[in-house]
Amino acid sequence: MCPEGRLSSPTREYRGRRIVDISTYTPYFLSAVNNALTRGASKHYLEMFGVGIVEWRVVSMLAIEPRIPASRMCEVIYLDKSGTSRALRNLWEQDFVEFEASSADPRRKIWWLSRKGYKLHDRILEVALERERKLVRGVDPEDLEVFLRVIRRMRANVDKL
Repeated sequence: MCPEGRLSSPTREYRGRRIVDISTYTPYFLSAVNNALTRGASKHYLEMFGVGIVEWRVVSMLAIEPRIPASRMCEVIYLDKSGTSRALRNLWEQDFVEFEASSADPRRKIWWLSRKGYKLHDRILEVALERERKLVRGVDPEDLEVFLRVIRRMRANVDKL
């Protein structure tokens, strides 16, 4: 029997036991696609640009919202604090980001991309967009828009889990 609102079941029977059916279990696909994309992108970006996927996510976020604290990056792109701190340190050591420490609390920093960071962003963005083009190749444009609506809804639902 399928859960309410589904046409297919996320489980199946195997030797008298209910198990996850990865051909219909939504979290499996989200995780599998994300893991494959992340692994491939990180390797590619490290080879081409000397930064990994976490650094790219931070750079991308700082291009979208300049002059923000690390906590804002964590909130929007769901990075953990330690990974974000490492990425910011790596980017700072390579002169891709700059910061200003709060006079009230020197640990609290506001970050932005340097000129060199924007150049890095622009170069990686072209590669990232090409990877996206390859990812969605063969998908009907209307289907892609439906998928984006659905994934946005799932993204909103994650906060309620």
